[in-house]
Order: sequence, then structure tokens, then C-alpha cells
Amino acid sequence: MPVLSDATVTQARTTPSFAGLPRVVPPHRAPPERELPIAAYLRSIRDNGLDGFPRRAYEEPVSRRGLLGRWSFVLNDPEAIRRVLVDNQANYARTTGTTRILRPILGDGLLISEGAAWRHQRRTLAPAFTPRAIDGLVPHIAAAVTEGLDHIAAEAAAGPVDLFNAFYRLALEVAGRAMFSVGMDEHGAELRRFIAEYAVRMGRPHLLDIVTPPGWPVPLDWARARFRRRWIPFLDRIIAARQQADRSHAGSGDLLDLLTAARNPDTGAAFTPAELRDQVATMILAGHETTAGTLFWAAYLLALAPEMQERVAAEARSADLADPTGCQGDGRLPLTRAVIDETLRLYPAAFVVVRRALGPDTVAGHPVNKNDIVMVSPWVLHRHRTLWSDPEAFDPGRFLPGAPTPPRFAYLPFGAGPRVCIGAQFALSEAVLALALLLVRFRLVLDDHEPVLPQAVVTTQPDRAARFRLIPRDPVRP
Repeated sequence: MPVLSDATVTQARTTPSFAGLPRVVPPHRAPPERELPIAAYLRSIRDNGLDGFPRRAYEEPVSRRGLLGRWSFVLNDPEAIRRVLVDNQANYARTTGTTRILRPILGDGLLISEGAAWRHQRRTLAPAFTPRAIDGLVPHIAAAVTEGLDHIAAEAAAGPVDLFNAFYRLALEVAGRAMFSVGMDEHGAELRRFIAEYAVRMGRPHLLDIVTPPGWPVPLDWARARFRRRWIPFLDRIIAARQQADRSHAGSGDLLDLLTAARNPDTGAAFTPAELRDQVATMILAGHETTAGTLFWAAYLLALAPEMQERVAAEARSADLADPTGCQGDGRLPLTRAVIDETLRLYPAAFVVVRRALGPDTVAGHPVNKNDIVMVSPWVLHRHRTLWSDPEAFDPGRFLPGAPTPPRFAYLPFGAGPRVCIGAQFALSEAVLALALLLVRFRLVLDDHEPVLPQAVVTTQPDRAARFRLIPRDPVRP
């Protein structure tokens, strides 16, 4: 049975900004006291990767264990992380298992490409994700969030709401609207079926995915290949429908317009149709699932901390969101943004970054051999005893203006270095705006008292369908 902390402890915070508020520690599994036996460790990779980190990983700067004839390192020393993700990042590549699992659904898009292909894509995509470009997408985001909240309101009128599924649909609608400037009414249901099918049947790591050399097929590869033969025509159909749509969508500033117009500044090359499709798949899939999780965990934390929820709601209701452009970074919603930042600390969507050493190296005094595995786990890093005060507690005060800045390379919700998530500002804009608009309209109350625990396979998601009562607030008067 998992060991759970108390959900709430009525102890005053020491953070001056929140003096007098209860200290809130969300329920969590206590890490194993010792390293799991290899068979149990491999099962944890398939079922819940968080269970594979022993207690010492949260206390030591570098920990290692033997793994199938090589060493596996977990790095929590900021300088060691900098070495792997920045200074010597060319020596560390994605693992065969990661590529084998993600390529059938993402193709060779930015997330899993390497070398010259990755550099071409990154350089070509960069102008589409500048702050100015993101501001141009905010109207699409706001329209989709407003419609999504209307659907959630209709559900809430009938009873408690499964907020994770509700946010999943909302984030998919935002992704579709930002990508195509039109809703996902026609294709959304089929897209959700594709994603669910892949996640359940083919997206979980299997032992053979990890140990089989590159180029050698494993049984699941055949199923993944069959999936891709159906998946590619579906994506091509969506893109073609958007490109052939009414001319009123042309030049609308959506992501597809930006990606179609993008050119590599060094070569002048545009994306080929196949490259464009892979970027669309990457942006829609990687973006909507991670944002849905972030919004769920933010709602869960605020339901556990009702006093904090009321402060965030008061801020959102007093802010002028008639034009939401830039609202996550222009000072209108500092507490809302701090809640999202703290949510990403406690529940980072990408819970682990795994790299394979292409050659020998030395990291924090530890020799790393070719083919050793090096892991940076934001889940562990953000809860490390030497890097954070009271690391298990929910405390948005850590991220308010004027608070001490976390140590560099100690807070990595979007990664670091050349491969830092290109869509980070888009994700933050969406999450801050969606949370603010949600709390303008509703007070969130958990409908039961059973703990909701994080389960991490590809992203950090709730282990069960938690239901919330959404209590309408009085309309905001102008």
C-alpha cells in the first residue's frame, strides 16, 4: 500500500506572503527506502515511473544503479545537469526505447529528431514561437477556453465533473484552434480515439523496447506500424481540410499559417509536406496532454487549499481580461502565474528526461561510459531535499515577484539547454488564462476525500477520475 502524507496540515506557513494560510501537502507515495529489484524497477517504468526513484535520489546530488549491464545515473546536481543538457549535450542522445515508442505517433518532428534534422527544424520553427507570435495566438486560445468552459459549465449543472477529462477536451480544442483557427468538432472525437488507442496499447514502455538494439524489431513495432498507416492519412486529411477551407481562415495567424510560411534562416528551406505533418502531430499531441495535466493538478491543489483558491479567484476577477493578450507575463495575474509555476514544480508534465551517452564523459566526478543511461527527473529534482525548502508543500509564494529565484538548473518544467521546450510560452499563456477564467466563474470543491495520486508513464497524470463540484460564482460586474 502506498504511504500517504496528510492532504492538509493546519500549520501556519513561514512564507511571509502567505502568513496565516494552512500548510498544504498534497497526497503522495513515499519513495521506496531502497532501490527496487531489477524486475520491479522495469515494471515501474511501464506502470508508474515515479515508483522507481528510491529515497536517496531525493537526497544525493548523483545516484546510480546497475541496469542491464550498464550504469544508470539520476542527476540532481545543477552543474551536472548543465553538463549533460547544455555544455556537452551533443554527447547525449534520446534512448532507443523513447524513439521506438514516440516515432510512430510523432514521426520525425522536433521532439525526437536529432542532429542536422533537429537543427533545421528548430531554426525554422523559432519565429513561430516568439512572444510576439504567441500574442497573436492568444485570441484563438481565449475563444477555445471560453467555449470549453461553457461545456464544463453545462456538465457541472448536471452534477460533479471529471475535470481531467474536461481539461483534456478543452486543451485539445485549444490546440486545434491555435493550429487551424477552427474548432475540432469534426475531427476531435476521432483524434481522441487515436490518442487513447496508442496510449493504452502501444505507448507504454516494454522491456523489449528498452533492451533491443536499434533497428531490431520488437513485437509491438508491428502494431505501431499498423497504427501509423492509419494515423498519417488522418493527419493529412485534417491539414488538407484546413488548407482548402474558406479563405476567411487564410492569413489568420494560426500555427498552421506560421508553420507553412516558416523558412530556415540559414538555407531558406520550408518544411516539406511530411515535415509539416510531423510538426502538426508534435504540437497537438505534446501540447494538449501536458496542458490538460497541468490544469488538473492546479485545480486539485487549489481544491485542497481553499483559502489560496479564493485569493487566486479574487485576483482573476479583479483583472481586466477583456483583452487577455500577454496576461500571463504583464503583471495582471502574478498569483495565478505563481500557482501554475508551483504546480509545474510539484507535478511536472515531463517527469523525466532520459539520455544515452554516445561516448565517455565525466559528470560531477563520476565516470560515464558509452551507452550508460543518464536521467534528469524534474519530479525528483523539484522535490530534492537540498535544493528546496519544504519541498513537498504547495507554496506558490516561491514564484511570486520578489521571491528568491530557484537555483539555476534546479527548476526545469520545460527542460533546459538547446532542447528546452519551444512551446513553453504558449503552454504558460494557455494554462494561466484557462485557470484565471475558470476561477472567475467557479469555486472548485472535491466531491470525495480519496487521495488522487500521480501516475507517470509518458506524462504525469492522475491515477483515477477525480470528480469536482463546480459552484458558480456571482457574475463579475463591470
